[in-house]
Formats: sequence, C-alpha cells, structure tokens
Amino acid sequence: GKPKACRAVGMANHNNPISIIVPCHRVVGADGSLTGYGGGLAAKEFLLALEQGGRPS
Repeated sequence: GKPKACRAVGMANHNNPISIIVPCHRVVGADGSLTGYGGGLAAKEFLLALEQGGRPS
C-alpha cells in the first residue's frame, strides 16, 4: 500500500453508505488497535469477533 494513503482510506470509510456490505470495519490501526467506525467501536469489535468465529461480547 501507500504509506500516505491513510487519509484517503479514512474518507472512503467515512463516506461508505453501506458499511455492512463494504467491510470498512476490517480497517484497523497500524498497531492493530481498533480505530473509528461509523457504527461505533463496540459494533466494530462485535463484527470482527463474529468473523473470526469468536464469541462476540
């Protein structure tokens, strides 16, 4: 990827009207931390756990 493309990715995620179909919840910080999500970080954590076969809390 392009190191300076993070702003473009952020804006694309921000403007995503169908976030459950275009999976912007999969975007995480460079250090693996959860970053902003239009549905809230709790929803992002839930979706990521669900996809990994874990038990969402």
